[in-house]
Amino acid sequence: MKKIHLLFLLYLSVISPTNADFKDGLDEYSKGNFVAAFKEWHLLANKGDAKAQNNLGVMYQNGQGILQEYKEAVKWYTKASEQGVASAQYNLGLLYAEGKGVLQDYVETYKWHRKAAEKGHAKAQFSLGLMYANGKGALKDDKEAYKWFTKAAEQGVAKAQYNLGLIYAEGKEVLQDDKQAYKWHRKAANQGDVNAQYNLARIYKNGKGVVKDYKKAYKWFTKAANQGDAKAQYSLGLIYQYGEGVLQDYRQAYKLYREAAIQGDAKAQYSLGLMYANGKGVLKDDKEAYKWYKKSAEKGNTKAQYNLGWMYVEGKGVLQDDKKAYKWYKKSAEKGHAKAQYNLGWMYANGEGVLKDLSKAKYWVKKSYENPKSDNLIKEKSKVIWNELKLWKY
Repeated sequence: MKKIHLLFLLYLSVISPTNADFKDGLDEYSKGNFVAAFKEWHLLANKGDAKAQNNLGVMYQNGQGILQEYKEAVKWYTKASEQGVASAQYNLGLLYAEGKGVLQDYVETYKWHRKAAEKGHAKAQFSLGLMYANGKGALKDDKEAYKWFTKAAEQGVAKAQYNLGLIYAEGKEVLQDDKQAYKWHRKAANQGDVNAQYNLARIYKNGKGVVKDYKKAYKWFTKAANQGDAKAQYSLGLIYQYGEGVLQDYRQAYKLYREAAIQGDAKAQYSLGLMYANGKGVLKDDKEAYKWYKKSAEKGNTKAQYNLGWMYVEGKGVLQDDKKAYKWYKKSAEKGHAKAQYNLGWMYANGEGVLKDLSKAKYWVKKSYENPKSDNLIKEKSKVIWNELKLWKY
């Protein structure tokens, strides 16, 4: 389950039993006359009006009509919470989660959010689901997480709908159900949740729980990409590169890869490096290819590590350096890259970039030959070096 941060939305109380002064405060607040609103609610709060106490807490927390003071916000939220105001209980729980005006205490957050959730407060229900999912403030319990996400999702909380979609997709404490995953992701996506939009696009692209539809995948990747989601930008780049549901457009693919790469997406960095290396969508530039391969390789991308090793061998975009080539081939080979395994074996066999070691050459050449991802060329090369150097002896 992906961890999603709490939504820090404060809740004003907007109804109080036929209290003209409370309504006057609400009218002033809605006009932005915070000093006047504060004055009305402060009088009521001191007389024990629970909803006015909650609203006073909001004003202290936001610094509206008064200097911002978290301790005072805690004080008034507590008074209102003890009188059972769900909005105040939710707001108080948020301050405990943030450690503002009070020592950070997730157990207290859980306590107050549970009280609010049991009264039907949707955001508190979502928060409770998160706490059970992540084991913060309560013991990790996927069944309880599912229960509270469902309650919040049914009330329209987008992030609860997204999390519920994940639960159905993964089959956590419920039967795995692609149709339900699709249903809840779609509800959240329609509300603008960027993670749900990205996942919905993947659902359409892969045809899980719905008929495969590249045009709809494109639509939802675009929506998420327009919100700055790096994964969606990368995925949309792939769609343009390979012309899936759209006209093939290398230039557009390059732009999208670049946007995602700048945000640190390792796959996009690798793809951007490829475009520079091959001159697709952009002028060929080995130095730029090297730069982006290196960024991706440093994040652990196996293909980028292999390509970086090759650039060091060939001296493309960087000074030729067999030792650095060995370093990157080794990283890639250890993750199962067949060509890197063969090249590493060759380097051990010939003592290039590393001390000659036929025993290690045997190990890596054999790994490359037996690798299910090896193509016929790699298998043939492995066979040649195996026989020429009689590596079976070592």
